[in-house]
Amino acid sequence: MKNSWIIAMRELRERIGSRSFVVMALVGPLLVLSLTYLLFAMGENKQQSWKVLISDPRGIMENKIMPGTDKSINYSFASDYIEIVDFASGKNYQDFDALVEVNEKIITNKVSFVFYREKPSLNMTINIRYQIERRLEEILAARFTKLSANDFRKIKQPLQMSFKNAYDPTEQSSDLAGWVGLFFGTVIFVFIFLFGMTILRSVSREKSNRIVEILVSTVHPRALMLGKIVGVGMSAFIQFFVWTVIISVGLYLMRETVFVNGYDPVNLSQSTTSIAYNEFVELVFERIQFSSMVGYFLLFFAVGYLFYGAFFAALGAVTGSESDGQQFLLPLIALLLFALYSGYYVLNNPETQLAQVYHYLPFTAPVVVMVKLAVGYPEGEGYQLFISLLILLVSAFAVLSLAGKLYKNGILQFGHSVRLKQIFQWLKMK
Repeated sequence: MKNSWIIAMRELRERIGSRSFVVMALVGPLLVLSLTYLLFAMGENKQQSWKVLISDPRGIMENKIMPGTDKSINYSFASDYIEIVDFASGKNYQDFDALVEVNEKIITNKVSFVFYREKPSLNMTINIRYQIERRLEEILAARFTKLSANDFRKIKQPLQMSFKNAYDPTEQSSDLAGWVGLFFGTVIFVFIFLFGMTILRSVSREKSNRIVEILVSTVHPRALMLGKIVGVGMSAFIQFFVWTVIISVGLYLMRETVFVNGYDPVNLSQSTTSIAYNEFVELVFERIQFSSMVGYFLLFFAVGYLFYGAFFAALGAVTGSESDGQQFLLPLIALLLFALYSGYYVLNNPETQLAQVYHYLPFTAPVVVMVKLAVGYPEGEGYQLFISLLILLVSAFAVLSLAGKLYKNGILQFGHSVRLKQIFQWLKMK
């Protein structure tokens, strides 16, 4: 173990002393912040002009909307119930961008549906919700209380408006929080791939210049492999720590300076012309529990890195040349891409049996768990996270053990052609 630590510190000093490490540690988070800023800005600045048809068979809205409505939205009223299919395909409704369904139940359940042709911007969504809700408050105050509309708003219940595609009203929109989880999972696999490639190149380079023969004469091959994986992993953690600090400071500065109005929910009580509240800003700063997300991110990154890092180290040891390593790298890249796809699949199909399989499969668990964490585990099912972690941990140790055999038998082999038969023979050797 002492020799493994010495090798790990050697690898760490070599990585953090390189210019590419410093550049990646600084440029990477700045690029992430730039993309985040663009997402925020587009959410605030995207302008639309909409014609909205309100279907109100019971006349609840009384053909009126709140005074001072946003001029970018033109409201019309229909006294008949309009089928979704008719709105989507009927010639009489093609001039309208959205259909607001108002029925008698809206008085009690505070639920309304908006069917759109093209997905609205976040600000447009908020404006429509705000204006319909304000008008509904006036109606409720007049019907059931002696309060003024302003006094009634102090004790009101929020209106829930579900936005659906008119051409596919059964479509289940993905929660934004799930996309944040998918982003965390993607970061895990990007780091695993980048630093896994570092392990592969390091092993191949040492084999080609025969330095490994000197190292193996003083250090056991398994200790050499473990030290190399741990050392490169430590440099990855340092780089991630730098990323976390820079991105956290950048997000805080954006929240306090650039997007102050968009973050402050008080703006929702002001006129619609001043509404700049952005759901994506609220998601990033409020709804995602970054403290627990980052903790589990580090945990699953560490174990996932050990799991995949063993593959990269073994691949570098068994290949006879760097070109052979590149050839055998393709299946490993395909496996990483499949893991990313599994996260996207679970995001859109969270309740399927296949999603449960992906949750426990060690190849896909890191990204799937991040998606589930961001969305939130149902009550009483949090234990699934720890089962997934345990399976991944056991799998990592099993793969490290197998990789150690390949590393021991293949590290001194150079210039040979890799054959699967030979690999299986090395795995059987004690």
